[in-house]
Amino acid sequence: MPLKIQNFIKSFYLSFLSSKKFLAKSGWKVAGDVTLSEFIHYVREHEKNLRLQFKHLDRNQDGKVDLEELISAFADLGIAIGRNEAMNLLKRMDQDGSLNISYDEWRDYLLLAPATDIHALIHFWRHSTYLDIGEDMNVPDDFTQSELQTGKWWRHLLAGGIAGAVSRTCTAPLDRLKVFLQVNTTRENMRKCLAKMLNEGGITGMWRGNGINVIKIAPESAIKFAAYEQVKRLIKGERSNHPLEIHERFIAGATAGAISQTVIYPLEVLKTRLALRKTGQYSGIADAARKIYAREGLRCFYKGYIPNILGIVPYAGIDLAVYETLKKKYISKYQAHNEQPGILLLLACGSISCTLGQVCSYPLALVRTRLQARENAARGAEGTMRGVFREIVQREGIRGLYRGITPNFIKVIPAVSISYVVYEYASRSLGVNMT
Repeated sequence: MPLKIQNFIKSFYLSFLSSKKFLAKSGWKVAGDVTLSEFIHYVREHEKNLRLQFKHLDRNQDGKVDLEELISAFADLGIAIGRNEAMNLLKRMDQDGSLNISYDEWRDYLLLAPATDIHALIHFWRHSTYLDIGEDMNVPDDFTQSELQTGKWWRHLLAGGIAGAVSRTCTAPLDRLKVFLQVNTTRENMRKCLAKMLNEGGITGMWRGNGINVIKIAPESAIKFAAYEQVKRLIKGERSNHPLEIHERFIAGATAGAISQTVIYPLEVLKTRLALRKTGQYSGIADAARKIYAREGLRCFYKGYIPNILGIVPYAGIDLAVYETLKKKYISKYQAHNEQPGILLLLACGSISCTLGQVCSYPLALVRTRLQARENAARGAEGTMRGVFREIVQREGIRGLYRGITPNFIKVIPAVSISYVVYEYASRSLGVNMT
């Protein structure tokens, strides 16, 4: 072993004796103390792995890894990384300012860092878009080539569907209360609306509309995933090995969302009608669909379609922008300190991005719900998106455009938390761990 490495090991060993965090992260499974010889053996084995990884990164075998090689390596792993993020990573390792990474710089930077930290953190951020709060307008997740080729993508979708079903079922009363407040024009507060709902339908009535809300998860996710992959291929063209930039991901995600929403939108209308139904009005989903079609025709199932499609743009755009910003900041921060952020912090980041997206798209969601809820086909301006906007502002003011947003905010934290826990356990059962 080179003298430089030996001196490095001896100096670090003094602080190593009191470092339980290092032992926990390195996966060392022994009882009692760790001797210097055991630690040196670990470092030697780890150095061998680092040398192999470096040779894989060094495409032209010139003993250095430049920016393009770093980006290509991340692309091979299926990890989307922009040029700015790659440059920041390169600069953290580059000690001599040459704008490339030598093997010594690579080894010194990663020798005493647990090998799974960076990958685990990036892996969590890549799959954190499965945190479900009942909205279907977010940009889909990216899968690695390995996940696509081995078929693991469907396991992620299945785990996400299970998590979404449990999360939506647990928060269904808040979702139904939101719908009631959205269509209520008498300015009743949340407590009065809740009392009215309980008096009319009882406790079980608070879950009206949840069945179809769960049923539509599977087709919506599958269609969005398939459309997203196809649109990404069209955008990439000949540069298939390069990750999409954030604006390209937004375009692909918004397009995929529009396609999936167009296909499953009749289920959205049915969900709203079932959530607002009175006791005994419909015997089930099929009965509701049949009666609504007989009374209002096929066009009824696309009421509110335009504001719904328009709502995808601000929701997905802001959600993705905040998500990417937080991801880059925290990955940069915690990689530098060789530790991972806490679960509560990560859940908070996911909640913030979703919430900001909702705030900006909520007026469109409100107009959509009111159009969906109108049983009789309104004529003239009252049956259009512009007419409903004007009606709300004239009768209820600007605040009226945000009716029902309070229960929507209340459900974010429990929905995200439940979704995270269920997704983790479901993915483990299916053989695709989150970390």
